[in-house]
Amino acid sequence: MDALMIGISGLRGTVGGTLSPEVVARWCAAFAARLKRDEQPANGSHFVVVFGRDSRPSGPIVRDAAVSALVASGIEVVDLDVVTTPTTALMVKHLRADAGVIATASHNPIQWNGIKFIDRRGAAPPGEVVQKVIDLYHKQTSDYVRVQQLHQTRKNSEGHALHVQRVLEQVDVLGISACRFKVVLDSVNGAGCVATHMLLSRLGCQIVHINNTPDGQFPHEPEPTAANLSQLAAEVKRQRAQVGFAQDPDADRLAIIDEAGTYIGEEYSLALCAKMLMTRKPGTIAVANLSTSRMIDDIAKATGGVVLRSAVGEANVVDMMLARGASVGGEGNGGVIDPRVVPGRDSLLGMAYILQLLASSKKTVSQLVDEMPRYTIIKDKFECDRDDIAVAVEALKVHFASEKIDIQDGLRIDWADAWIHARASNTEPIMRIIAEAPEADAARARITAVRAIVDQAIANRAR
Repeated sequence: MDALMIGISGLRGTVGGTLSPEVVARWCAAFAARLKRDEQPANGSHFVVVFGRDSRPSGPIVRDAAVSALVASGIEVVDLDVVTTPTTALMVKHLRADAGVIATASHNPIQWNGIKFIDRRGAAPPGEVVQKVIDLYHKQTSDYVRVQQLHQTRKNSEGHALHVQRVLEQVDVLGISACRFKVVLDSVNGAGCVATHMLLSRLGCQIVHINNTPDGQFPHEPEPTAANLSQLAAEVKRQRAQVGFAQDPDADRLAIIDEAGTYIGEEYSLALCAKMLMTRKPGTIAVANLSTSRMIDDIAKATGGVVLRSAVGEANVVDMMLARGASVGGEGNGGVIDPRVVPGRDSLLGMAYILQLLASSKKTVSQLVDEMPRYTIIKDKFECDRDDIAVAVEALKVHFASEKIDIQDGLRIDWADAWIHARASNTEPIMRIIAEAPEADAARARITAVRAIVDQAIANRAR
């Protein structure tokens, strides 16, 4: 697919195809225009924006186009070079900057790149803010300045060390170091190579670091799924390591391999980290989106914690976390959030929390997983225009009116032994239906029942 994808998560396209320097510059010019229209500079003088990028070979091209548009708009840019997405977010707050811009295409293959934004909280901006940028982009809006108002770009190399230090402040460094864990780390030659190795060294780990050159030459498909992590799984077994960790190219997602070389699924990243925090501090508030496994609810029930559910999307999770004072949160894609470090997904934080749980429990990863209630998540999606999706959701509300439902993002229905979530995609004309139950057949049956109601509602509308 050679498409330019524009949505509340940012801009993403193919290098040499849909993502040209002109498109990047136009996107960042619109971002700068929105910032100058709606906000005031924190320093009282001019806007400061922190810029970071992942390790993709196209990174310098994207950076130069983006920075040129920002500087031309009268913004001072602080260039962090190759750093993780959470590092960029952390540096926005540390430097008291007005925003952050990150050149990354997350888990997409090497031919892709893109731009994501961070607001002055260090968090992904709300959807309505990004929508303003999208509108200005389509109008080709810019707010360029005269030479007297230009500001020189400056470099900053503090990011890696500061990020590591903030993570270390949240765990028992001596307790973890005493265990001398052997860890196999796959950084997929991405932005996490430097800081993550630094973190694990500070935690006293014996590190076997594969794919550890931050040159963006991905040795396998970069999304940290089971199918893409066979090398890591085999190395964990060969090394007789306690755990394997995998990152995506911008290092905001974490996947885990247990000591037997078994991929345990990204849903467990949040669940295990939540268990560590909730066990240490009963009554902990956690936030997960409506499509995330109920494993976290079971953990909260056992520890006296509280789980709140948000609409799908990192920005929605973070907004609820900050509003309700939550200590941990995330989504089922391996993204773990603790706002004390940064209000966004952070694979370094996730690794430290998993190691803390291993050290304090004296158990293996597989033993910790075996203690968790077993569920299976089944996902379905189909093309559907938004008007039809709205009709389908209304039909589901009527049909399941007597059940426990949540309507903040489509419709989620909870039963004693299962749940289902039906919603519109944020980026495509697609309806998603996700179900979770103890057995796969039960989850599929829930989806079949809901899909029948949806299909009937859409058919009735077409008549």
